[in-house]
Amino acid sequence: MRLQGKRAIVTGAGSGFGAGIARRFAAEGAQVLVADINTEAAQAVATEIDGIACTVDVADRDSVTAMVQAAGTAFGGTDILINNAGITHLPAPMEEIEDEEFDRVFAVNCKSVYLAARALVPAFKAQSSGTILNVASTAGVSPRPNLNWYNASKGWMITATRAMAVELAPFGIRVNALNPVAGETPLLKSFMGEDTPEIRAKFLSTIPLGRFSTPEDLANAALYLCSDEASMVTGVCMEVDGGRCI
Repeated sequence: MRLQGKRAIVTGAGSGFGAGIARRFAAEGAQVLVADINTEAAQAVATEIDGIACTVDVADRDSVTAMVQAAGTAFGGTDILINNAGITHLPAPMEEIEDEEFDRVFAVNCKSVYLAARALVPAFKAQSSGTILNVASTAGVSPRPNLNWYNASKGWMITATRAMAVELAPFGIRVNALNPVAGETPLLKSFMGEDTPEIRAKFLSTIPLGRFSTPEDLANAALYLCSDEASMVTGVCMEVDGGRCI
């Protein structure tokens, strides 16, 4: 029960990495707000873990503010924020990505971190504690061709994590990130363009441990970084990548 008494918001928690983190946090004693743009998916996970479901568009200020308020109403506050919600564009040469795709990727992957900070950091400062974990990607460290603007958005998140950590440390607030390699989540097909044995084999050939990441892998790493065991850890962007970035 490493998160006993903690109150957590997990975005994009209706599936994939977010659902894995929400399940593990609940199992470790946390109260969890399961936030997702897909209402049914959020409710299903929340019901499973005895949490609270919240429909949220992480790129919309009013929606993010309402999410933070919902956690306050349900739990009396928040101790942990997991900025996990994210999207990608389909693989294509950089000059072929349309404005709308670019804008949506940066709104969901980058502006969401800003909006969540605007909504929650004042409360964290007031209580002189809080933990923020951003789910970035190995794409921000070792970019793959034809995912240029997704790569860039995750590089932004890594830099934002370090900048936030430095600024917020004097207030007792820790900020870290996870850099997962491609995983068995709903986004996998989007990264690959199409899901075939040949393309899977090509992706796996770049991962020394020879497998995709799983929600459980990310949940284990998130648990450590958000627990009191990591009380001296801030500004770290931890690869959970089977060796891809070596």
